[in-house]
Amino acid sequence: MIVQIAGVSQVTLLGVTADLTPLVVASVGLLCGSVAGAVAGFWIGLLADLALVQTLGVSSLVLLTIGYWSGRFRELRDPAHGLTPLAVGALATAGFEVGFALVQILLGVDAPVSLLLLRDILITVLVNGLLAMPVYSLVRRVLQPYLPADPRRRRRRAYVTGGLSPISRA
Repeated sequence: MIVQIAGVSQVTLLGVTADLTPLVVASVGLLCGSVAGAVAGFWIGLLADLALVQTLGVSSLVLLTIGYWSGRFRELRDPAHGLTPLAVGALATAGFEVGFALVQILLGVDAPVSLLLLRDILITVLVNGLLAMPVYSLVRRVLQPYLPADPRRRRRRAYVTGGLSPISRA
């Protein structure tokens, strides 16, 4: 959140700023599964709402959903293709932007709804689509020691030495 607020949100590209939060949550979901993605989405969203002094829980709700469905995609399909993080990142960004706007409108926040909002959402999806691969690689590098498929964390094979066990000797 510090990198997002202090650094990334200060840079505009085509009139919009990139939003790393749905990319990070989708990456955690793709790497760790639906439960970890949902938990990461909830806490990252809560931290974002607190840091940006927004309506508490809106980002948490939307990012929780994004993390869960990214993780379900991992569990139902084998995301072995190299461009999977790009597609999931773009879909996560689109889902976050549309979901956040929809929840804000349903809560009665006076926000202008026009074609400019749609244009901003589309450009944000394109910008985040370009950032999806580097963010996924960075999240994978950070989570590498904790991933279940890490070959360094395999269990050692139990060796059978033969002979009688102490229980059968009695």
